[in-house]
Amino acid sequence: MAETDGVTAEYHETDAERVLELEREGRLVEIAQNREGYAMLAVREGGDELERYYGFDMALDHAAELLETDPNDLPVPEAATDMGM
Repeated sequence: MAETDGVTAEYHETDAERVLELEREGRLVEIAQNREGYAMLAVREGGDELERYYGFDMALDHAAELLETDPNDLPVPEAATDMGM
């Protein structure tokens, strides 16, 4: 888990996905990719997929917009830094 300027980030893996959860002021946004790491990244909120991106930077930009913060303020745990195509 990582935290910066009121945003917490937690990375975990399920049987099917790699997931980065970002939370700010009770609002949770997920960036998810399949475990193999070759699929597009899905940005989700409340379990609903909102958009897909090839690049991690674009997914982080969208997550930051949803969380009403600057993308540079999002903490990214080391294990998640290689997400994206």
